[in-house]
Amino acid sequence: MKKYLVLAMRTPHFDGAVIAPHKEFLRGLNERGQLHESARFTDGTGGAYFLYAENLDAAREIAFADPVHTTSSSEVTVYEWESTTPN
Repeated sequence: MKKYLVLAMRTPHFDGAVIAPHKEFLRGLNERGQLHESARFTDGTGGAYFLYAENLDAAREIAFADPVHTTSSSEVTVYEWESTTPN
């Protein structure tokens, strides 16, 4: 499994009602061992999370199922992460 960074930046269509379903989505990823870490940005513009997936297409498929994306509340972008720090 590879690690992917998912950026979720709020759009003008952001609806706060999506936060609860988004947190439930992240809980599901965590329960399946696919979530490494998640956090919101303190300036209120969005947040990010790391997920594990087989490849970039699989990571995008997962991230694009996030309610913040499916409701157009946030623009979601996925990047493959290559850590340079030792494990």
